[in-house]
Amino acid sequence: MNYDDFQHIKFDRHPDGVLLATLNRPEVMNATNARLHWELTKLWAVVNDDDNVKIVVVTGAGDRAFSAGGDLEWVESMVGNPEAVSGAMKEAGDIVYNMLACEKPIISAINGTAVGAGLAVALLADVSIIAEHAKFTDGHTRIGVAAGDHAAIVWPLLCGMAKAKYYLMTADFIDGKEAERLGLVTFAVPGDQVLERAMTVAAKLARGSQTAIRGTKKALNNWMRIAGPIFDASLGIEMLGFLSADAREGVDAVRNKRAPDFPSARLP
Repeated sequence: MNYDDFQHIKFDRHPDGVLLATLNRPEVMNATNARLHWELTKLWAVVNDDDNVKIVVVTGAGDRAFSAGGDLEWVESMVGNPEAVSGAMKEAGDIVYNMLACEKPIISAINGTAVGAGLAVALLADVSIIAEHAKFTDGHTRIGVAAGDHAAIVWPLLCGMAKAKYYLMTADFIDGKEAERLGLVTFAVPGDQVLERAMTVAAKLARGSQTAIRGTKKALNNWMRIAGPIFDASLGIEMLGFLSADAREGVDAVRNKRAPDFPSARLP
């Protein structure tokens, strides 16, 4: 794959070896459809193999969202569909493991709402810079499936188990300032400074020893590789959930903008 093959990610090269990758579906707040989800599995190897790239900065098109979760029609297509679930499970794992395998530093410039696969990219980045007003949620339990996209491998490392359990079980939203306080992101800055700050950090890293920086990243990522079996289990549990009545109810509730009535929450 090469850069021209991407349909929903646009690229801007900077002369210092920094590549800006923009999730580019602004008409739907950069939500991940099947194609963009697949592209997020392929991006990291393309970057890693490009000798002209030292750092990649990922952001979202427009000023409203980094990526506002999975496209509802795509998510709905997985409910009760084992073949679709199997494909999504492989891709979700590939996003996480391919980001860990990418030797080049990844910086996320979280300019707005982040949910789902977009949130996975935002929080798995080596440096994450978020707008103070931006809000995010893991969101899985809202649609009746377990948090499996990326959360189990990284949230407890970032913010501790107590906070991770609370926010992943409740799917409460977190704003940028609180995310920085909890340690879920590196920095929270005013919205109009997000990309500028990300590019400044990228330029600083681009001037440094690339072998030393990449070696540091590789060593630190072993903390997440140790948690690989935990992530694999969470991903399997999440995908089983898409075959349940709770997922069908959860997606329907989102589509119709109503509170869900999950079958598993009803008393006998």
